[in-house]
Amino acid sequence: MIPDFLKEYEADLKKYERKFVRIKAKSRKELPLEDKLDVKESKFLGIPFFPRDKEYPKDRTGQPMVMTAQLNFEQIPFLQDFPKSGILQLFISKTDWYDDDAKVIYHSEEELRKPTLSDFSFLSNDDYDDMPIIKLHQLTFKKGVDKGGSEDSQFDYLFGQDDYWDFSESLTEEQQVKLGKYFDASGHKIGGYADFTQSDPRDYSSERKEDIQVLQIDVDDHIMFGDSGLGHIFIAKENLIERNFSKAYFYWDCC
Repeated sequence: MIPDFLKEYEADLKKYERKFVRIKAKSRKELPLEDKLDVKESKFLGIPFFPRDKEYPKDRTGQPMVMTAQLNFEQIPFLQDFPKSGILQLFISKTDWYDDDAKVIYHSEEELRKPTLSDFSFLSNDDYDDMPIIKLHQLTFKKGVDKGGSEDSQFDYLFGQDDYWDFSESLTEEQQVKLGKYFDASGHKIGGYADFTQSDPRDYSSERKEDIQVLQIDVDDHIMFGDSGLGHIFIAKENLIERNFSKAYFYWDCC
């Protein structure tokens, strides 16, 4: 329910609402390479689906990368412009992920019917020691609506003449808490508004200003990018519609 002090802006704020998919990540006991989940299951870490005839991703030093997130869109409530099928994966370097050494890979519905790679002996459980995600997670999904996001540069609504932060300064402490909860963009999610510990990278590039958030991985009991940081995948809308995920990019920041 919208707070009373926002009632006068309610009609305008409706235009800023965005549907998204909330991700619930449940940690599991087995080590990533002992993953008992189905190879096509949505997950953080674990054994990925990967066609045998497709080149497995390597980092800048030529070392095989670690699959950090896998999203099977057949398991996910549909969002406009997003795929209805296929698998999207985020791979990061086991040694230089903090330097944005990452690759985003999409496997089409047709590719999911191909024989899958089953020998991952080129990886070891030691490769996961310095990952921002330290445990295998099984993912489930539920659709939601974001009202806005205080850190997202695309939430540019003006409360009269004030931006979000100036407006917040005019409120009581209790109202500020309610404002933050109403425009909360935190959590693991697909689509919607993005949350950051520092700033939105799209705000510094005219070419990326309208890019869409594909995935947000937030702080959790067994997940943290740097010091209380979050990880994201972004992509231009036209590339999302065309399923051209080779143009998607990884970004993370922390305190």
